[in-house]
Amino acid sequence: MTTQDRLFPATVMPDRNWWHALWPDPDGFARALRIERRMTVVDLGCGDGYFTAAIARQVGPGHVIGIDLDPAMLEQAQAACDGLSNCEWLLGDAMELSRLLGAPVDYVLIANTFHGAPDKTGLAREVAAALKPDGRFAIVNWHPLPREETTVLGQPRGPKTDMRMSPEQTCAIVEPAGFKREMLVELPPYHYGAIFVRTH
Repeated sequence: MTTQDRLFPATVMPDRNWWHALWPDPDGFARALRIERRMTVVDLGCGDGYFTAAIARQVGPGHVIGIDLDPAMLEQAQAACDGLSNCEWLLGDAMELSRLLGAPVDYVLIANTFHGAPDKTGLAREVAAALKPDGRFAIVNWHPLPREETTVLGQPRGPKTDMRMSPEQTCAIVEPAGFKREMLVELPPYHYGAIFVRTH
């Protein structure tokens, strides 16, 4: 199976210009998701490292681990985090997260890719296995708006309308894997962050 075959559907890293237009304040994004100093955070499916760098700045003396299945993306992420000494990089499959990590972590973020996971509850279980007790799992998703309404730089963006998930749908999938929802964060203009705490 090739790397391309294993990528979650509809989760290809977007063009950098529109990504920056949509997320002009990545540091504010990391703060909004309650990422704290000294945490060990996994950026799961880190792509080109745009959010990974912001997380690294936010955790300070903590640690961020960027994981992606695509070696070219990991190279871009490393370049995006150049000069930040608290980053680590792992090439691997999200469905093998707990085996990739050497020890449990405080926080796992999956941004803009959960909608494409073929086995979403299985992925949530894998995240639970990778977290410390009371560790957090944050999922950033597009609100379930019609794709033609979610425009960036004049073009419709994001996954197909029928792949989008409401916060309620996300909770229904994640909570049976050993989580309870802690909070919901609005991430304008088109996203929300659902933050869960591991319960067992």
